[in-house]
Amino acid sequence: MKKWNVGVVGATGMVGQRFISLLANHPWFQLTVLAASPNSAGKIYEDAVKDRWVMTSPIPEGVKKMVIQNAADVEKVAQQADFVFCAVDMKKEEIRALEEAYAQAECPVVSNNSAHRFTPDVPMVIPELNDEHLQIIPAQRKRLGTRRGFVAVKSNCSLQSYVPALHPLKEEFGLTKTLVCTYQAISGAGKTFETFPEIVDNVIPYIPGEEEKSEREPLKIWGTIQDGAIVPATSPAFTAQCLRVPCSDGHMAAVFASFEKKPTMQQMKERWAAFSGAPQKLGLPSAPKHFLHYFEEESRPQTKLDRNLENGMAVSIGRLREDTQYDYKFVCLSHNTLRGAAGGAVLLAELLAARGYLD
Repeated sequence: MKKWNVGVVGATGMVGQRFISLLANHPWFQLTVLAASPNSAGKIYEDAVKDRWVMTSPIPEGVKKMVIQNAADVEKVAQQADFVFCAVDMKKEEIRALEEAYAQAECPVVSNNSAHRFTPDVPMVIPELNDEHLQIIPAQRKRLGTRRGFVAVKSNCSLQSYVPALHPLKEEFGLTKTLVCTYQAISGAGKTFETFPEIVDNVIPYIPGEEEKSEREPLKIWGTIQDGAIVPATSPAFTAQCLRVPCSDGHMAAVFASFEKKPTMQQMKERWAAFSGAPQKLGLPSAPKHFLHYFEEESRPQTKLDRNLENGMAVSIGRLREDTQYDYKFVCLSHNTLRGAAGGAVLLAELLAARGYLD
């Protein structure tokens, strides 16, 4: 397998740091350029982050002395990378313009940002679920006037816990309506307990924009390609409530679901156990061996115990039981900065590489 030269745009933030950690020993991807805001441009990486490095592992030795480029110097950064990961903290319209500028510089973008998630010809992909949406890329290239440049995005971090669990059930039994309550870690806001003291001994029942994303994004993931656009599905009906809880990492979801053909609990567990997708079939480096894990113990999954399952790339499910208003209820858990953010984007990039979109 060839190696691709990779850049990280937004390299100093929490998700940028996670990208750097994941790329340190990646078998396919070689980190060659870091980019960030003008405030960090020109500094070596370890000086730019100083005491803001929040990963449990130290800054990789090969990264410490790398000089940060200005993310706005698109042509300069693009010349140093076969593609870039993007995790910037800017206004949405500015992110859209920046990502399209990289794409038009013939540098594909794998984005952790939400700005392009509802651009009709931008695939929003959970690799095990809707890899067929990558087929929209030629239409996007035609719109952008590019030969190899494009933008692909991953979905919102909280979706990564419960949408994968619903997906095989939807295909088999016809999902009609879903209610989900998410309990989201502070790293989802780019925070630590040191920088977010008000969350200690507290729960905050509002995360800006999160409920809208939770209700809309699954329908795009389950949408179809029609006339050069991804048309969102019209069902199932979704409603969501999202809370910020005092956990460092790990998003949990309480899920309630009803079906056209109500399955048995045993059928649901069998579908979860058997489910796999393109990453498993292709043997991608970051893919979990078993994507969906069901715990029979009544008190599992737990955030602290299970968020790092399969290097933080698997989804944990538990507490399946019948409900009085919906057919069933259960809980799900995923690591929000691994499967839900940088790890999911790296897996998406591996899928793009394996399918030839980065050539």
